[in-house]
Amino acid sequence: MKRPSSIVILTGAGISAESGVDTFRDAGGIWSKVDYRDVATPQGFARNPRLVHDFYNQRRRGMAGVAPNAAHVALARLEHAFSGAFLLVTQNIDDLHERAGSSRLIHMHGEIGQALCSNCGNRLHWPGDMDVDTLCPACHSMGTLRPDVVWFGEMPYHLGRIERALEACDLFVSIGTSGSVYPAAGFVEEARRHGAHTVELNLEPSDGFSLFAEAEHGKATEIVPAFVERLLAGE
Repeated sequence: MKRPSSIVILTGAGISAESGVDTFRDAGGIWSKVDYRDVATPQGFARNPRLVHDFYNQRRRGMAGVAPNAAHVALARLEHAFSGAFLLVTQNIDDLHERAGSSRLIHMHGEIGQALCSNCGNRLHWPGDMDVDTLCPACHSMGTLRPDVVWFGEMPYHLGRIERALEACDLFVSIGTSGSVYPAAGFVEEARRHGAHTVELNLEPSDGFSLFAEAEHGKATEIVPAFVERLLAGE
């Protein structure tokens, strides 16, 4: 692999699993216990907003007990040491990348620690609980706050910026993703179409692993730091 000048990295639930954050699609994951239609769709929120708030309140509280792992730290190190263009795109709604030190970062599925007001459109830092009776601090409406996360049937955030980065990068790395959730699952094909070298780092082969030029499988806390070391050594 030649030395890259521009890197795009995509991360999914697998990178946070070793920190203790529940995955969604794995055996025993969140969607094996909870029907996503009840807690992760606009229709579910309209039917029973209290249930949806309870679900996300529990997840938000749970983030206090987890910390970034070696894979998060390695990616933050890569960002700060790499001299070229760099963009980290995460499907995760946790803040472990930020806590590890990453800053050139996009949350394409939103953030668990933010609220979105459906009345005024404001996005607000929101580390605590919210409920149907919570007032929006910006417009003072009641019952209009929701978690600022992308639900099924909604458009992911920042797709234009992500597409431009994929067109310009010469290295695309996918870490801890299932390869089954679009549009993120299509990023490898977009990057390949524009000539990028593509790498999968995952616990096991993803649904789309055959699309990658290079693949390594194992624990994120082991293979991601090792990959970063090799990449920086070639700088």
